[in-house]
Amino acid sequence: MSNEKRLCRSSSQRMLAGVCGGIAEYYGWDPTIVRVGWIILTLLGGSGILLYLILWLVMPEAT
Repeated sequence: MSNEKRLCRSSSQRMLAGVCGGIAEYYGWDPTIVRVGWIILTLLGGSGILLYLILWLVMPEAT
């Protein structure tokens, strides 16, 4: 088996769909920092909502 790192939605660090938790796990960041960044991105132009929905559909669920 390969130990390659994959970007997946988190099953343990999820608030809504696990997108922010998955990104945080992939990069080794704190999930709260990613969520705050996502909120700022959303408030600055609304693109955060569209990007979140796209990632929700594209990112596979962690097993």
